[in-house]
This record gives sequence, C-alpha cells and structure tokens, in this order.
Amino acid sequence: MGTALSGRRANWAGNIVYRASELAKPTDLAGLQAVVRDHPQVRAVGTGHSFNRIADTPGVLISLAGLPAEISIDAERAAATVPGGITYQELAPRLTAAGWALPTLASLPHLTVAGACATATHGSGDGHGNLATQVSAMQLVGPDGELRTLARHRDGDRFRGAVAGLGALGIVATLTLDLVPAFEVQQYVYQGLPAAMLRSHFDEIFGSGYSVSVFTGWQGTQHDQVWVKQRAGGGGSWRPEPRWMDATLADRPLHPIPGQPARFATEQLGVPGPWHARLPHFRAEFTPSAGAELQSEYLLPRQRAAAAFDALASLATVLAPVLQICEIRTVAPDDLWLSPSYQRDTVALHFTWIKDTAAVTPVVAAIDHLLAPLGARPHWAKLFATAPHAVRALYPRSADFQQLLRDLDPAGKFRNSFVARYFPGQD
Repeated sequence: MGTALSGRRANWAGNIVYRASELAKPTDLAGLQAVVRDHPQVRAVGTGHSFNRIADTPGVLISLAGLPAEISIDAERAAATVPGGITYQELAPRLTAAGWALPTLASLPHLTVAGACATATHGSGDGHGNLATQVSAMQLVGPDGELRTLARHRDGDRFRGAVAGLGALGIVATLTLDLVPAFEVQQYVYQGLPAAMLRSHFDEIFGSGYSVSVFTGWQGTQHDQVWVKQRAGGGGSWRPEPRWMDATLADRPLHPIPGQPARFATEQLGVPGPWHARLPHFRAEFTPSAGAELQSEYLLPRQRAAAAFDALASLATVLAPVLQICEIRTVAPDDLWLSPSYQRDTVALHFTWIKDTAAVTPVVAAIDHLLAPLGARPHWAKLFATAPHAVRALYPRSADFQQLLRDLDPAGKFRNSFVARYFPGQD
C-alpha cells in the first residue's frame, strides 16, 4: 500500500494487476467521503508496494495522493497528525525541519504512512516496535462516509485492533504519530560475518546498534553484510573496529544486494546524517521504478532464530536460483492485534526474490513448511503460502478482529477477497 498506480493499475512489482472497476483520486476530504459513501465496495491503495492482493477490490480503488499534505505538530504532546496518504519520504524532512523525528523507519522511505501502519511494516532494532506502534490516534472514513476517530488513550482494545487493520475497517484519513527529538545517525557496514558467529553472538550483534540488519544469501559459512546504524553522539560502548565478530569493516559504500550500485543506498562509512537519511537502507531520491523483484517475510519468536537459521541453511540449493538477498532484523513486541510481533520479541526474515512468480512460489511454500512449526507469522503484504486457518491460529485476537470487522463495517464495504480469505464470516 502506498500513493499512485501505474497506467495499467498494477502494483509496484507488476505481479498484481488490480481488478478495480475505477480508480478514484479525491482532492479533498469531502470528496473522499463522497467516494466512500456512494460506492458499495472500496479499498485504499498507496504506492502499490504490496506483493499480494491485500489492496485489491472489484469496486473502486482510492488513491489518497491528491489530498492536501497538511501536517500538524503538537510540540507539547510530541505528536504529529499527518494525512494517511503521505509518504515517509515526504513527511520525514518536514519533521526534521521542525526539530522532530520518528523513532524508526522501514528500509524503504517511499511507502505511505497509512499503508505501512495497516500492514505493521517495520524497520530493525531491539528497542523499536513496528511503524504502527507509533500511532496514537487515527481518523477513519467509515462505510457511511462519516468520520470516526479512534485513540490509544480512549478506545483501548478497539484501537489496538484497528491500527494494523489491513485497510479493512475504513479509509485512513489521518494518523497521529508519536515523535522524538530529531537526531543524527552514523552507518557502518561489515562484510563476511561467520554464520557460527551470528548464532553464538546473536544478542550482542543485534544489540550493538540503534538499528542492525544482517544480509545473507544462505550460501556457505558466511553472511554477506552487517549494517550497524548508531545514533551520532549517543555514547555507548560500541565503536567501529577494522575487525568485529570476525567480520571486516567495509572501506567503500555497498548495496545490500551484491553487485547492485551503491549509489542507491543511504550513506555509510560513519558519515553522520539526519535520522531519515540513514535509518532506511535506500535513498529517498531513488524511487524504485523497475520493480524487478518479489518479496516475502516471516516474523518468528526471537528465541527460535537459531532453529530458523538451520531450516534456511538446509534450503541453500533451493534458494540459490531465486533469492536476491535475505535480511535478518529484530522487532520489539507490541499489543496490536494483527501485528506479527504481537506480544513477542521478534526476529524477522525478509526475502527479496527474482521477479519470477512460477519459480518463486514453490520456494515460498518450502519456507512456509519449515518455518510454520517455529511460529512464523507472514508479513501481511508479501507473498506467503500459509493456510488461512493456520494464519488465524497465529493471532490470539483473530476472533476479536473478526468481530471488529462486523462492528465497524457490517456490510463489508472495505472487505475484499484477501480479507475474506483470512477472516471469513464478517457478513
């Protein structure tokens, strides 16, 4: 989910062509309300950075990109109210200019805030929850076109069920986000981390920075890269060394995918920069336009990391022809009903595949089979093969979410085939 559709109304990767009868681009809130009110089936779509049919509908797709990009900052509450259709690359520099920041960001800054939060998209960091955990209030356009506000301090359980709501509870007009004072980040990359070292020093490696990612192809006895992002001037005992964890400090900028141009990646080599120019892996000025990839992601209990690594290493020959890179990240627990890190410290395994659905599909099924016994929750917006009943079983509040669907959208205006598959029976 993000801001604009291509001319053929496809997602960013081009593996999904939307079935909508119409694409609406309202230019004000009243226009948005009218579109929702006047059509029996609607669905919001953003940058199209979903790899399955979560954003699809046979009715009207609504892009929020044309709504005014107004941002209201409440310094006393350290909060910003922003339009749902704004992207992080638009929002972040404006927050920085006002002296504020978000605690964490995803690896791509091109996503819309509403889309990223609806699918519990995340960055990396032992102390950071996913992007939806930053939301303290949300304003929804309900099925009757009227505005409905849910707030963390007032609506409790209903709020926690709605924030990562898969776009199924209404069109998100605005979100209020928690802020922190603006800060700078320095980024270092290490190469050739021994696989055995990651297993034996997992907590130390992922606890070494404000945000840490390990990139690997699951081939051989080494992982390709470790990206360590440190708050500039933040103190702490960690300092970059030429050799660390038997890995070598890179002396030149690198791209996470071996062989790709480093100019697309955010600045490295310890050069300090604003939080929004270092926490993502990719520069905001580089818009991924080719879409020559597919993606999957699985989020597991952190204590099952070693077992997951063993499972993936056993698939090395199967992964090699289709995997561009796998990223290992950590995410803090939260209390949002449909968050893949709900009530557990999480390790996230993100797969960037080649753009070949026929070749990738059986590999995703094989990963599903091996990681399911470890409690793997698939990312809602990416490719996965987990059976619907198994997905529901992974979320203790899934029945409550089904009831919330019935309460907030009794006629199923925002429902689509994806939502009905994993949460049936809300009619």
